[in-house]
Amino acid sequence: MNMFGRTVKRGLDGYPEDSWLALSGIQHFAFCPRQWALIHVEQQWAENYLTAAGSLEHKRAHDYQASEKRGELLILRDLRVFSRELGISGDCDVVEFHADTEGVPLEGREGLWCPYPIEYKHGKPKTNDADRMQLCAEAMCLEEMLACDIGEGALFYQRTKHRESVRFDDELRGKVRKAYETIHDLMAKGYTPKARKTKACDACSLKDVCLPELERVESVNEYIQSHMDEGER
Repeated sequence: MNMFGRTVKRGLDGYPEDSWLALSGIQHFAFCPRQWALIHVEQQWAENYLTAAGSLEHKRAHDYQASEKRGELLILRDLRVFSRELGISGDCDVVEFHADTEGVPLEGREGLWCPYPIEYKHGKPKTNDADRMQLCAEAMCLEEMLACDIGEGALFYQRTKHRESVRFDDELRGKVRKAYETIHDLMAKGYTPKARKTKACDACSLKDVCLPELERVESVNEYIQSHMDEGER
């Protein structure tokens, strides 16, 4: 139980399963903590052309039936993963498993395999760590589930049609752990951070929810006057 009123604490075996959060939430949180809270705490969502395009581009990646094997390469799509340590669960777009004598066994498959997670994204590479943190979280889930180490994965951006390699170093892993600790705390409190308008807000599908008209004017009087003017037209 974590809705809302008591802090959920991670025990020796990790977070209790009924407090697990969406893995993908870290991408929202790293982009904007308020956006994360509006979606995951307040359960609000709105589509725009960017989210719609992203959904269409993810369609094949999230088709598990399209999983395939090509020689020494096994490609699994829409792979469900979780981490008790981080208190999260979610889906990987694609995980490539490469046959390798240093790999790990997979149920129902012969040989040993090394996992390589790949996340598909709309647009082009970003300057912030939001996408890299989500991919790293997926790798950390796979490591916990398969008892292995994963040093690298990739982001595939639709605009560039190019894979961007991501190293899962200690710094990135630390950012992931700290982010989820904060996310769990915010969820337990049911708290939505205050709005902080930036240039990135213009492309956010939740702009009208996050920044209502009152917040886009300089004062309450200006807001009232604008509606009075509209009524006189």
